[in-house]
Amino acid sequence: MTFSLAELDSHDPHWNRRGAIYVPSGKGPTVWAAGDVYTIKATGAQTNGGMGFIEATVPAGGGPVPHAHPEQEETFYILDGELEFLDGDHLFTAVAGDFVHIPRGVRHRFKNKASHAAKMIFIFTPPGLEQIFVDHALPARPGEAPPSVIDDDQIARFDIMAGLAKSIILPEPS
Repeated sequence: MTFSLAELDSHDPHWNRRGAIYVPSGKGPTVWAAGDVYTIKATGAQTNGGMGFIEATVPAGGGPVPHAHPEQEETFYILDGELEFLDGDHLFTAVAGDFVHIPRGVRHRFKNKASHAAKMIFIFTPPGLEQIFVDHALPARPGEAPPSVIDDDQIARFDIMAGLAKSIILPEPS
């Protein structure tokens, strides 16, 4: 099967127009949130409101509490390891190569129940929540793990982030 693409005239101003977002490996604002390490690769401001894109390392035992985003959808792609996901009242395990999409308003969480860190990417649409991480999460310190003890500063940051995100924290299913 073949298909043709419209060709641009080399004299058309679009021919040499640039606009790619390039973030090298290991680069981008990196923060500690929910016991995880998040590197923000693209924000809504950078993608003209298209999406927010985050690379996450989730250590053993890491992951957020159950919550729902009334205004955003969240999409996950597992790169390495495995994560247990909560979808409403259903639990399932996603492994490397698996794709998970959470519609707006659906209670969810992920948790690393394995012994080793998991890696994934996740995307917010519409964007906005990734910028809250950049602005209010604790900046990661190279060579250090996220703190295991939550102090008053972190609690204050979580409260600010939850309020700005308009996320709803919901209990685990019984």
